[in-house]
Amino acid sequence: ANIKSGGKKKVSKAERLRLQKEEEERRLKEEEEARLQAQQEEAARLEKERIEQEQMEKLEAKDQERRESELAELHSLEQKFLAAQQWKTDYRAHAKWEHYLSCDGSPDPTVLQEINTFMSLWREDQNEDIQLVMEKGEQVLNLIQKLQFLLLDTPPNEITEKETVQYQESILELQKLLHQKYNGATEHMLKVTNMYEDSDTGNMQAVIKDKNVTFCIWANLKKKVRFKNHMFCDTQHGFDLPKSLAVSSVAVRILHTHYDHVSPLRLHCQSVPKLEVLDSKELTQHSKGSVEEPEEEEKKAREEPNMPAEEETCSDGRKSAISVKENSNSIADINETGEETEKKSEILDIPSQGIWLVFMCSITKEETNEKEEAINDENIVDLQQFVPVGGVYHIDVLQLPPQVKQIKDWSMVEVLDVGLEAYPYPPEEAEDATRPPVRITLRLSDNVMYFEDPVIARWDPAGQQWRTDGISNITYETQEESITFEMGAFYTIALLQDAHLNMPYQAWELRPTGMDEALLTVTAVFATIQIQIKGNQCMLSSVAVEEKDVLSHITGKWISPVDLRAVLKKAGVNIFPGEYSHKYVSVNKKAPLAEVRAYQQMALVASAFAFAWSKWNLEAGQEQVVFKVSEHLKADSVRGKDWSLYMFNGQKAQKLKITETSEAFSEELEEGSEFHSTLYHMLKDFASKEAIDKVETASFLFIDVVYQLLLATRVLTYS
Repeated sequence: ANIKSGGKKKVSKAERLRLQKEEEERRLKEEEEARLQAQQEEAARLEKERIEQEQMEKLEAKDQERRESELAELHSLEQKFLAAQQWKTDYRAHAKWEHYLSCDGSPDPTVLQEINTFMSLWREDQNEDIQLVMEKGEQVLNLIQKLQFLLLDTPPNEITEKETVQYQESILELQKLLHQKYNGATEHMLKVTNMYEDSDTGNMQAVIKDKNVTFCIWANLKKKVRFKNHMFCDTQHGFDLPKSLAVSSVAVRILHTHYDHVSPLRLHCQSVPKLEVLDSKELTQHSKGSVEEPEEEEKKAREEPNMPAEEETCSDGRKSAISVKENSNSIADINETGEETEKKSEILDIPSQGIWLVFMCSITKEETNEKEEAINDENIVDLQQFVPVGGVYHIDVLQLPPQVKQIKDWSMVEVLDVGLEAYPYPPEEAEDATRPPVRITLRLSDNVMYFEDPVIARWDPAGQQWRTDGISNITYETQEESITFEMGAFYTIALLQDAHLNMPYQAWELRPTGMDEALLTVTAVFATIQIQIKGNQCMLSSVAVEEKDVLSHITGKWISPVDLRAVLKKAGVNIFPGEYSHKYVSVNKKAPLAEVRAYQQMALVASAFAFAWSKWNLEAGQEQVVFKVSEHLKADSVRGKDWSLYMFNGQKAQKLKITETSEAFSEELEEGSEFHSTLYHMLKDFASKEAIDKVETASFLFIDVVYQLLLATRVLTYS
C-alpha cells in the first residue's frame, strides 16, 4: 500500500508539470495573439490616421490654394463696412448743415462760441419760474445728450483730442448751470410759500414734475413737532425729521433728477470699440503691436515705451498686428503704462488690399492708473461693478428765505445775496449722541428694473465717489416698490445695481426676418431682450421678465445702436459688457481675432442666415468659436433640426459633424465638407443661390448695425 501511494504521488507530480506546461503554452499563445492583434489594430489605426492626415492635408492644401481668391471675395463684401462708415460721416456733416440752415435759435453744442453764448444768456436771465426753468432744462438735456452721442459715436479719426476735451467740458458746464437754475427756482418757490400752503397742516408742500425731473418741496411754516413727517402724495417720497428740525425755519427738498449728472462723466462715455479705416502710412505706425506674453509686454511698455514689438505672422503669411493684453478679456482692454496707452490701438487686419479695421481704445492715462489702484475702502462703491439706475435724489434741508409780504398792491420781499442756503444739520456743536437721524422713504421709479435690492449710496463731493457709510436701517418693500432708510445728515442719494447681474447670458439668437431686417434675442439671467434691426436703426421690441413684458416706455421706438445701449442701461437692463466686465463675470474667454472676425462675418451674412448659441462654444478652447447656423429666408423661427454647428478661428472655418445633443465635443468635420478661410465661403458650400444673392445685395447700413450690436453684446464670450 505504501508503494502504491508513493507511485500515485509521482504520477500526480508529472501530471502537474504537464498541466503547468500546457497552461504556459496557452498563455504564450494568447499573448502572441493579443500582440499580433494589437499590432494589427495599431497598424490599422496608423493607416486610418494616415488617411485622415492625408485627407486633412488635401483639404488644407485645397483651402490654401483658394485662400487668396476667397479673401479677395470677402474683402469686396467688407467694403460694405467702409460704405457704412462713409455714410455716417456724411450724415453727421449733413445734420450739422441742416442745423445751421434751420436757424431755430438752439445752439450747435459742438461750436464753443454758440454754447458759451447760450449759457451766459441763461445765466443772466432772472426769470426763476419753475415751469420755465424745467422747459429750458429739457433743451439743456438735449444738448448734453447730443454731445454724449458724438463722443460715443464719432470714429477716432474724425474727432480730435481737443474736441473731445471741449465736448466733455461743455457737458460739465451745462450740467452745473442746470443745477444752479434748479436751485434758483427752488429759492423762488420758497419765497412764495403762501401759494402752496397745505390747508391741513398750514405748512407748504408742492410736487412739480416733468419727464426729466421731480421737485418735492416742503416748508416748515408752523414749526409744530407733530408735523415733523410728511409724505408727498403724488410721488410717495417722504421724510421724518428729528425734533430739532421740526421746530426750526427749514424747508426740505427731494429733487429727483431722472438722469445722473453726479457720477464721473466717464461712466456715461464708455464706448464700444470703433471701426476706423487707416491709410497705409498710418498702418505702418499702428502695426507695431503684437500678441505677446502679458508680463513681457508690460515690462517692455515700462522700459522702452516706443520700441516696436515683434510682429507675428499669421498662417496665411500676412502680418497680424493684434495688440492685446492676452490675460484680459475685453476687446478694447489695453493696460499699458506710460504714454503708449493713448496711442495704442488694437488692430485686426482685413485681407490683402490693405484696408484694416481698427479698434481704438479710449482709455485715458488717468483711468489706466485708477484701474490699477484697487479700492481698499469697502464703503466706496466700485463703479466698474455697480451703476446708478433710476436717476439721483438730491435730499436737502434748506434755510427758509425771507417771505413775500403783500402791502396794498405791492409784493415785497427782502433779497439776500446768498442764494439757496443749506441749513446746517447736524449742527456743528452737537455731540454724536444728540444727532438723531433723518428717515427717508423713496418710491422706486416705474421706468427702471431693479432685479435685486438696490445698493443705497451717498455722494461724497470731496472724494468724488459714491459711499455706503452714513446710511442705516434700510428696509426694502417689494410690494410697494419703496425703500426706507436713515441717514445722519442730508445727502445726495443714488440707488445702484450690479451692472453684471444679467451676465453671462444663457443663450442668444440672431435671425433674419425680412430684407435688411433681423431679430436679435438675448436670454439673460433675469430677462429676455428682443431687439429688431431694420436698415440703419434698431428697436427694443420687448423686455420680458418671467414671461411678462416690462418697460413699455422704451419699447417700440426706432433708434441707433448707441442710443439703444444708453436707454437699456438707464432702465437697469445691461447686456453690454464694459471694459472691465471680465473681472466680474465668469467669461468664456476667446481670442480677439476669432471673436471679432466672427462678428464681422456673421453681420455680412445676417440677411440670409440665422445664428445661435451653442453649448460647445464653451469647450472649443480660446482660439475658436462655435455657434449654430441655419440658412433662413422666411420670417418664422428656426426649427431645431435646421441648425448645423460651425467652428471658426478667424482664419479657418469648418462645419462640425457633432450636433447640439452629441455626447461629447469633437472637431471632426461634417462628412463631405471642407475647410474655408472665411465663414462666408464655408456657408456658401451649403447655401442656396437665393441666400447668397441676398447676402450680396444686403444693405451696408443693416450689416453695420448688426455688427455694432454683436460687438456691443459680445455674445460669443459673455454667454
